[in-house]
Amino acid sequence: MRTIGKYEILRPLGKGATADVYLGRDPFARREVAIKLASPDALKDPERGRLYAKFFLNEASLVGKLTHPHIVQIYDAAVAENLSYIVMEYVAGGTLEDFCAPHRLLAVERVAEIAFKCSRALDFAFHLGITHRDIKPANILYAAGQRAAGSGGHGPDDVKISDFGAAITGGVERSQTAGIGSPAYMSPQQVREQPLDQRTDIYSLGVVMYQLLTGQLPFQASNNYNMIYQIINAEPPPPSALRAGIPPELDAIVARAMNKDAEARYPTWDAFARDLAQVFRDRHLRLPALDFAESEKFDTLRALPFFAAFSDVEIWEVLRFSHWSRAAPGATIMHEGERGDFFCFLAEGELKVAKGGRILNLLTAGECFGEMAVISSAAPTRGADVVALTEAKIVTVRGEALGQASEACRMHFYQAFLEVLAGRLALANTRLAAF
Repeated sequence: MRTIGKYEILRPLGKGATADVYLGRDPFARREVAIKLASPDALKDPERGRLYAKFFLNEASLVGKLTHPHIVQIYDAAVAENLSYIVMEYVAGGTLEDFCAPHRLLAVERVAEIAFKCSRALDFAFHLGITHRDIKPANILYAAGQRAAGSGGHGPDDVKISDFGAAITGGVERSQTAGIGSPAYMSPQQVREQPLDQRTDIYSLGVVMYQLLTGQLPFQASNNYNMIYQIINAEPPPPSALRAGIPPELDAIVARAMNKDAEARYPTWDAFARDLAQVFRDRHLRLPALDFAESEKFDTLRALPFFAAFSDVEIWEVLRFSHWSRAAPGATIMHEGERGDFFCFLAEGELKVAKGGRILNLLTAGECFGEMAVISSAAPTRGADVVALTEAKIVTVRGEALGQASEACRMHFYQAFLEVLAGRLALANTRLAAF
C-alpha cells in the first residue's frame, strides 16, 4: 500500500495545477483524512514557483489553528525539498461549484443558511488575524444534511471553508492578484491591489451568494480585463430580477456585501450575520412550520446571557445536541412529579411555574428551567408544572448529551448554572427581607 509519511493512501480525490489531493487514512488517529500533495514541478516553476511555495507554506503554518465546525481542520503538514504535503479533515461530498448552474440551484433559504455559516467561520478566522482572500464556491465544501426517514424537511447542511493558502495573516496587507484565483470573486480593492482587510472576504461571499441564488456571476466577461473593468465600474441586477422567490431583504444583503465602496459594505462579519439571521426571524424566507433555521438558532443562543461566556465554536456544539420545539399556549413542558434527565431554555414567549394550581413563578425569554434534574446526582422528580402562557420556543438539552459534550462546553454550562442559582438565591433573599 502506498504511503505519504505515516498516512496510507486510499484513492485520488482530485488533481490541480499545483497539488494532487488523496483520500488517506491516519493509522494512529484511526480516521480518514484528505492529503494535499504539492507538485514538485509546480514549486520549481521558474515564473510562479515562488508564489505557489508561499501559498503552500502559508496553509501549512495554520496546523491546529482553525478549529471551527465550518472550517476544514488542518491536522498535519510537512514541507521539504522533495516532499511537501498538508493533511486535512476529510469532508465527504463536493463543493458549492456543484450548485452554481441554473438547473442545480439550492433553495433560497439554504443559500442564506450557507452564507450565515460561512460568515461565522470567517469571523472566527478574522479574530485570529486571518483574512481568507480567496472565497469562491470551489473553496467551500458542502454536504447536504439529511433527516431520519419520514421526518420531513432536511437536516443541517455541512459547510466547511477550505484552502487558506492565499490568506492574509496578522492584519492588513496589499493584494497580489496574480496566481490567487479567479478575479470574478475579487473585491474592487483586491483587483486594484489596494490594502485589504476582512471586507474583501465579505465582498467575495456576497458574490458567492449571488451566484448560488441566480446560477450566474454578477458580472459576465470574456476575459479577466473586462471582468475587472465591470467589478470596478458596473452594477449587477438584483438577484430577484433573475430568480423568482428571492425577498427584497436578501437582495439588500447581497447588495450591501457587494458594495464597491468598502466603507459602505458591511463593516464586520457580525453585522453581515445578524442581517442574514433577521431574514429568517422575520419570516421572509419559508421554512416548514416546525423547523428552525440554523442561523436563527445560533443568533438566539448567542444573544442569551446564559451563553455569554461560550465561544462561537461551543455555541455550534450546543446546536448539534439540543432539540428545538414550539409549544402552544396551555401546553405543559414539564409535569410535577415526573422524572426527567433534561433541562430547557425559553428562547421566546412566557411560561408559568405552578404547583397544586398555585403560580410560583413566571419565566420569560432567556431563562433556563429544570436544570436540577441534571445537576443533582439524586435524580429528583420535578417539583412543579411548567406551562406555556403564550406560544413559546423551547430549547431542550438532555443530560446524556451534555455529558458527551466537550470539556470546555460542559465547564461553561456548569459555570452558567452556578450564576443562575446564585441569582435565584439573591432574589429569594431580597423577597424574604421584604417581609
